[in-house]
Amino acid sequence: MPAPTHWKGKELPRIISGMFEIENGHTLEVARKHGAYATIGPMLFDKSQFEMIELVKDSGLRGRGGAGFPTGMKWSFVPRGGKPVYLVVNADEGEPGTFKDRLCMTRDPHLLIEGCICTGYALGVRTAYIYVRGEMLPQIRKLNAALKEAYDAGLLGENIQGSGYSLDIYIHRGAGAYICGEETGLINSLEGYKGQPRLKPPFPAVSGAFASPTVVNNVETIMAVPPIVKNGAKWYRQWGTDKSPGSKLFTISGDIGRPGVYEVPLGIPYTEFFELAGGLQGDLLGCIPGGSSAPVLTAEETAKATMDYESLASLKSMLGSGAVTPFNTTRDPALILESIARFYAHESCGQCTPCREGTGYVDRILRKLVAGEGRDGDIDVIKDLADRYEWTTICAFAPGAAWPVQSFVTKFRAHFQKHIDRNPAHTAGRDLVAARPGAFW
Repeated sequence: MPAPTHWKGKELPRIISGMFEIENGHTLEVARKHGAYATIGPMLFDKSQFEMIELVKDSGLRGRGGAGFPTGMKWSFVPRGGKPVYLVVNADEGEPGTFKDRLCMTRDPHLLIEGCICTGYALGVRTAYIYVRGEMLPQIRKLNAALKEAYDAGLLGENIQGSGYSLDIYIHRGAGAYICGEETGLINSLEGYKGQPRLKPPFPAVSGAFASPTVVNNVETIMAVPPIVKNGAKWYRQWGTDKSPGSKLFTISGDIGRPGVYEVPLGIPYTEFFELAGGLQGDLLGCIPGGSSAPVLTAEETAKATMDYESLASLKSMLGSGAVTPFNTTRDPALILESIARFYAHESCGQCTPCREGTGYVDRILRKLVAGEGRDGDIDVIKDLADRYEWTTICAFAPGAAWPVQSFVTKFRAHFQKHIDRNPAHTAGRDLVAARPGAFW
């Protein structure tokens, strides 16, 4: 079913998704008929690199990969005049519930390439890499075909359109690990090393790929650049809020009428978004607002939340990757968390002891709890474990694994207690070995 084009009497933005429903929109011929590469000429090359960075700063574009860091500011950190600067596009989409970037690469690869050219020009980049999750073979094929078309048309390579600017783009098939979505783990993998995060500082903007200045941006972030270059910062700011301007792609799954990918202005209420996506199925119990690592919201919190960075921060959650998962009163939060915890225990790279051991310990306790073998104190133990590994590691994986644990067991404690109460041997004071013979063997 096609995505709605209007909502509440207003036209929905199509900054990123304009080609999603155009037949053969992934081909250069069709894409150019709809305005692709219009920026590759005087519109781009008559600006200085610093004017480009200021334009993106003025637009308020924030990173769409999860952290929401201002894109123009990130670009401004890159030192000039020394080593070569690299652009790395993070297409290693691995956050559970997130499936927007793969749609972008399938339906409109040329907008991504155009975004790489605009971004590369702003940063003085000669070589760019698109790091694609290893399992995404259809997307890799589409990107490679689009790159060939762009090279053949003189849109990539030496002296693009006679501008004097040159850029080469390479597709790098990822290592199939969630942690390779973390920018320094991605860079390690790109260089041929084990996909494990690096200590920071130095940050990638100073010393990233091949020990050179590197900017890592998400697919959606890069694809937002050409429309901003074409139409201006003020045009982009007509949507969204003052601190969260523009639109964003949100993926929605769970107990909803029409799961899928929707582009909506930032700042709309979650309740309106649910209506846009076909309506809730059943009575809402809670909602994961931005990917599996985002702290869960109760139904009451969801009712007052809006889809922007500030609103969710005020509720001690986050917009994250934009993966929205509402669940109704027939669902068991303990089972949802058990699934999430299993994922993070499996995907921990093992470099940091608190994360490696803590996520595994939480996973084992939750597996026993939902199997009816829980004990009094288990809820407090897993909460304490998450508190301890939350900020004690090299990268943000451990906090991302801790937040769902902390929020689920705090907000839906009664559901976890019901599983403990199923175990007749759970009573406090019972000898552990007597209650669970062979537990230590």
